[in-house]
Amino acid sequence: MTTPHTYITTTIPYVNARPHLGFALELVQADVLARHHRRHGEHVRFQTGTDDNSLKNVLAAEAAGIGVQEFVDGNAAAFIALAEPLSLSVDDVIRTSRDPRHRAGVERFWRACADTGDLYRKHYEGLYCVGCEQFYTPTELNDGRCLEHGTEPQQVAEENWFFRLSRYTDQLHDLIATSALRIEPAERRNEVLAFIAGGLQDFSISRSTARARGWGIPVPGDPSQVIYVWWDALGNYLTALGYGTGGEDHQHWWTGAEHRIHLVGKGVLRFHAVYWPAMLLSAGQPLPTDILVHDYLTVDGRKISKSSGVTVDPAALAEEYGTDAIRWWLLREVPRVGDADFTLDRLVARANDELANGLGNLVNRVVAMIHRYREGQAPASEALAPGGEGLQEACRQAPRLIDTALAEFDFRKATSAVWGIVDEANRYINHIRPWELAKTERDGDERTGHQLDAVLAALIRACRTIAEHLAPFLPNAAAHITQQCATSDGRLPDPSPVFQRIATPGSATTPESDNKESDK
Repeated sequence: MTTPHTYITTTIPYVNARPHLGFALELVQADVLARHHRRHGEHVRFQTGTDDNSLKNVLAAEAAGIGVQEFVDGNAAAFIALAEPLSLSVDDVIRTSRDPRHRAGVERFWRACADTGDLYRKHYEGLYCVGCEQFYTPTELNDGRCLEHGTEPQQVAEENWFFRLSRYTDQLHDLIATSALRIEPAERRNEVLAFIAGGLQDFSISRSTARARGWGIPVPGDPSQVIYVWWDALGNYLTALGYGTGGEDHQHWWTGAEHRIHLVGKGVLRFHAVYWPAMLLSAGQPLPTDILVHDYLTVDGRKISKSSGVTVDPAALAEEYGTDAIRWWLLREVPRVGDADFTLDRLVARANDELANGLGNLVNRVVAMIHRYREGQAPASEALAPGGEGLQEACRQAPRLIDTALAEFDFRKATSAVWGIVDEANRYINHIRPWELAKTERDGDERTGHQLDAVLAALIRACRTIAEHLAPFLPNAAAHITQQCATSDGRLPDPSPVFQRIATPGSATTPESDNKESDK
């Protein structure tokens, strides 16, 4: 049996400003899926990149008073540098203005669609939102303003190249309705189907070179036009695989892959679930297998975005509060459907309540008790710990629950399966009270000593199980817990804090409490 290949991508963001927490959400979600699929023995390619060829980038560079290439290089570097503070296992990064794979692939893709008769040129007038890099009809606006950016689109009149999207209306509907092209969650699938049912119109796929300020990839054979930034950007999923430059990656990760998974925000769903599949059909390429859609992060109800100026710097957050705290908040707080409002108080509370007080406290207590009652030698008892059925069941159920949740693109539910073990283990300690078993053992009850061995063995196994299942979500923390629970010459390391409590303004940072007063 051949090993499955899974290709996981994020969208590639405009680099008109520094990265924000909203894109960090997508990166972390993609990283979890990549790590999860790798743990199941699959070959995985996790890819991200930057969208450099946008008019938004040109306008931002002009406002900054520097050259466009210099401007996008600086911001792109900040996006690429998120890999370290977010602990990302990225395999490849593509930059659309710099990577030699990209232009060759975009040109090949253009010609493939032209060969099927799907490209034509015509005069067009319409309302264009630079923020979205998209034309809108008046009925799609709110009091004449873009719903996404709140700005009034520009009236644009010029001759452009168009793509025959209308030709693929029925085929797209059937592919999505039957989940041959799977869109999750269902609310987003229904949104796409409703959009298709309203009738698909051909769309413009080029801009005049003059209006684009000469920035972008020229249309093959027509230097008066540059390729529309969305046509250019969507192609990255193929161009990074050598679609235009040769090699085996295109076969391994696209035409021959079992899973081709796009993670996207709801604001760009139309491009990924309608335009892109139609473009692929035209070019004779397989479609993605899964489009997984997340909603927005907000601050005080306002969407985090570079254009609006409502932003939170994920690199600065990681430096101040730690990678684990950021990843945990993104995975535990953000719902499968619906926006999530970010505050520092919520970040701190989630980290302190669950990571420090809940998980960190558990690991510290268990390791400390094994040192106190068994001189650091972790008992190897396989006997069922008295009253430990709930903990045993939580450990047994976790793999299935995590698999099911991640298949449904539900990170809250997946992390809850891990957290179920933590809750059961802490509940078990408070119920069984190992320190009282130790006292009875010291009083000469040999049978109680065997029970204590079984309890401690069950608890250290639970901690190791937590680390194993936590690895895709919090790789740094999982590695630390594994190290804390590993034996060297049969002995556990001395207990040390797994998580530091995060200081709120005006308070001091302290390690997690290990409740030693109850473990005596």
